Amino acid sequence: MNIIALLAGIIFGCGLTISQLINPHKVINFLDIMGNWDPSVLVVMASALSITWLGYFFALKKSKPLYCDEFKLPQKKSMDVGLIIGAAIFGIGWGLAGYCPGPGLTAVGLGIADAIYFVCGMTLSAIILSLTKAG
Repeated sequence: MNIIALLAGIIFGCGLTISQLINPHKVINFLDIMGNWDPSVLVVMASALSITWLGYFFALKKSKPLYCDEFKLPQKKSMDVGLIIGAAIFGIGWGLAGYCPGPGLTAVGLGIADAIYFVCGMTLSAIILSLTKAG
Protein backbone atom coordinates (compact mmCIF):
# COMPACT_ATOMS: atom_id res chain seq x y z
CA MET A 1 0.00 0.00 0.00
CA ASN A 2 2.86 2.42 0.77
CA ILE A 3 4.26 1.91 -2.73
CA ILE A 4 0.90 2.95 -4.21
CA ALA A 5 0.90 6.10 -2.08
CA LEU A 6 4.47 6.83 -3.19
CA LEU A 7 3.59 6.37 -6.86
CA ALA A 8 0.49 8.58 -6.48
CA GLY A 9 2.65 11.26 -4.82
CA ILE A 10 5.24 11.09 -7.60
CA ILE A 11 2.54 11.40 -10.27
CA PHE A 12 0.96 14.31 -8.38
CA GLY A 13 4.33 16.06 -8.04
CA CYS A 14 5.05 15.57 -11.74
CA GLY A 15 1.66 17.07 -12.59
CA LEU A 16 2.34 20.08 -10.38
CA THR A 17 5.74 20.54 -12.01
CA ILE A 18 4.47 20.17 -15.59
CA SER A 19 1.60 22.59 -14.94
CA GLN A 20 4.06 25.06 -13.34
CA LEU A 21 2.04 25.24 -10.10
CA ILE A 22 5.37 25.06 -8.27
CA ASN A 23 6.10 28.52 -9.68
CA PRO A 24 4.66 31.08 -7.23
CA HIS A 25 4.56 33.75 -9.97
CA LYS A 26 2.19 31.57 -12.01
CA VAL A 27 -0.16 31.23 -9.04
CA ILE A 28 0.02 34.92 -8.09
CA ASN A 29 -0.68 35.90 -11.73
CA PHE A 30 -3.72 33.61 -11.69
CA LEU A 31 -5.02 35.38 -8.59
CA ASP A 32 -4.34 38.84 -10.09
CA ILE A 33 -7.57 39.09 -12.09
CA MET A 34 -7.29 42.86 -12.52
CA GLY A 35 -3.66 42.84 -13.68
CA ASN A 36 -1.45 40.23 -15.33
CA TRP A 37 -4.08 37.46 -15.11
CA ASP A 38 -2.99 33.96 -16.17
CA PRO A 39 -6.09 31.79 -16.76
CA SER A 40 -4.06 28.62 -17.47
CA VAL A 41 -4.42 27.55 -13.82
CA LEU A 42 -8.16 27.18 -14.52
CA VAL A 43 -7.32 24.42 -17.01
CA VAL A 44 -5.33 22.60 -14.33
CA MET A 45 -8.17 22.99 -11.81
CA ALA A 46 -10.81 21.83 -14.31
CA SER A 47 -8.67 18.82 -15.22
CA ALA A 48 -8.18 17.92 -11.55
CA LEU A 49 -11.90 18.22 -10.82
CA SER A 50 -12.79 16.10 -13.86
CA ILE A 51 -10.36 13.34 -12.92
CA THR A 52 -11.51 13.41 -9.30
CA TRP A 53 -15.16 13.22 -10.34
CA LEU A 54 -14.45 10.27 -12.64
CA GLY A 55 -12.44 8.54 -9.92
CA TYR A 56 -15.25 8.87 -7.37
CA PHE A 57 -17.85 7.89 -9.96
CA PHE A 58 -16.17 4.58 -10.74
CA ALA A 59 -14.67 3.84 -7.31
CA LEU A 60 -17.92 4.26 -5.40
CA LYS A 61 -19.60 1.68 -7.63
CA LYS A 62 -17.42 -0.90 -5.88
CA SER A 63 -18.31 -2.37 -2.50
CA LYS A 64 -14.82 -1.58 -1.09
CA PRO A 65 -11.48 -0.18 -2.24
CA LEU A 66 -8.82 -2.50 -3.65
CA TYR A 67 -6.32 -2.07 -0.81
CA CYS A 68 -8.50 -1.17 2.21
CA ASP A 69 -11.41 -2.74 4.05
CA GLU A 70 -13.71 0.25 3.54
CA PHE A 71 -13.99 3.65 1.90
CA LYS A 72 -12.93 6.44 4.24
CA LEU A 73 -15.03 9.37 3.10
CA PRO A 74 -15.62 12.64 4.93
CA GLN A 75 -18.62 12.35 7.25
CA LYS A 76 -19.18 16.06 7.77
CA LYS A 77 -21.61 17.52 5.26
CA SER A 78 -21.90 21.12 6.45
CA MET A 79 -19.66 24.17 6.74
CA ASP A 80 -18.76 25.69 10.08
CA VAL A 81 -16.77 28.69 11.28
CA GLY A 82 -13.54 26.68 11.52
CA LEU A 83 -13.80 25.59 7.89
CA ILE A 84 -14.50 29.13 6.68
CA ILE A 85 -11.64 30.63 8.71
CA GLY A 86 -9.29 27.86 7.59
CA ALA A 87 -10.23 28.40 3.94
CA ALA A 88 -9.66 32.15 4.31
CA ILE A 89 -6.24 31.63 5.91
CA PHE A 90 -5.34 29.12 3.19
CA GLY A 91 -6.39 31.56 0.46
CA ILE A 92 -4.51 34.48 1.98
CA GLY A 93 -1.39 32.36 2.39
CA TRP A 94 -1.70 31.03 -1.16
CA GLY A 95 -2.02 34.56 -2.49
CA LEU A 96 0.91 35.92 -0.47
CA ALA A 97 3.36 33.04 -0.90
CA GLY A 98 2.19 31.57 -4.21
CA TYR A 99 2.47 28.11 -2.65
CA CYS A 100 0.07 25.68 -1.06
CA PRO A 101 1.19 22.42 0.61
CA GLY A 102 1.49 20.16 -2.46
CA PRO A 103 3.39 22.56 -4.71
CA GLY A 104 5.46 23.77 -1.73
CA LEU A 105 6.66 20.26 -0.91
CA THR A 106 7.26 19.51 -4.59
CA ALA A 107 9.30 22.72 -4.98
CA VAL A 108 11.40 21.82 -1.92
CA GLY A 109 12.02 18.39 -3.44
CA LEU A 110 13.26 20.11 -6.58
CA GLY A 111 15.58 22.34 -4.54
CA ILE A 112 13.71 25.64 -4.96
CA ALA A 113 15.07 27.69 -2.06
CA ASP A 114 12.17 30.04 -1.27
CA ALA A 115 9.81 27.07 -0.96
CA ILE A 116 11.87 25.93 2.03
CA TYR A 117 10.70 28.98 4.00
CA PHE A 118 7.10 28.22 3.13
CA VAL A 119 7.37 24.55 4.14
CA CYS A 120 9.14 25.48 7.40
CA GLY A 121 6.33 27.93 8.22
CA MET A 122 3.68 25.39 7.27
CA THR A 123 5.32 22.72 9.44
CA LEU A 124 5.72 25.09 12.38
CA SER A 125 2.07 26.15 12.22
CA ALA A 126 0.97 22.50 12.07
CA ILE A 127 3.06 21.77 15.16
CA ILE A 128 1.62 24.78 17.01
CA LEU A 129 -1.92 23.73 16.04
CA SER A 130 -1.38 20.18 17.25
CA LEU A 131 0.05 21.47 20.56
CA THR A 132 -2.85 23.86 21.12
CA LYS A 133 -5.49 21.24 20.26
CA ALA A 134 -3.88 18.65 22.54
CA GLY A 135 -4.32 20.81 25.64
